Amino acid sequence: MAWSGIARSLVTSPPAPAAMEIRRSFGGVSSVGLPFASVNVGGRSIPSFASTSAAGRSFASVSTGGLSVSASAVVDKKEAVQTEKAPAALGPYSQAIKANNLLFVSGVLGLVPETGKFISDNVEEQTEQVMKNMGEILKASGASYSSVVKTTIMLADLKDFKKVNEIYAKYFSSPAPARSTYEVAALPLDARIEIECIAAL
Repeated sequence: MAWSGIARSLVTSPPAPAAMEIRRSFGGVSSVGLPFASVNVGGRSIPSFASTSAAGRSFASVSTGGLSVSASAVVDKKEAVQTEKAPAALGPYSQAIKANNLLFVSGVLGLVPETGKFISDNVEEQTEQVMKNMGEILKASGASYSSVVKTTIMLADLKDFKKVNEIYAKYFSSPAPARSTYEVAALPLDARIEIECIAAL
């Protein structure tokens, strides 16, 4: 049947309430899904329902007059990024994670990759090294500074804000990424600065 024929059938045959039910199942336990959107067919707005399967797949489904329309989206498997050109992780985390066309870069410190030591105690030099390290992680992920959409800066002393800005600005062209900046009580290894980011792939 052509889609136009289906649309006409939907207009003339209102869906039975029972047909609008979709169930969510986890290990045999079933519950009724909740409406989250509507589908417009032939000028009519038909509620749709969302559910998540035990396999992690999210889907929406509409059932009316014997016709079932559904759409699904599978969450991509996450992939860890690792490069020796940036400092190794200091704990049980990855330098970065790829997931769903996004890259999540963990907080980066101003450590020299070859030595694992800070380049200096100077906030300007640490900021420069942070940005270089971040660049290497982005490169290893198939991204670049221009791919970054959000950064978070953590400072041991917010009075360093202006100094950090002057160096930070050299690495991002307009439009600059969205950003949050915080002064924190302390940073790992008594760092002066730490920066994390999110990039689009």
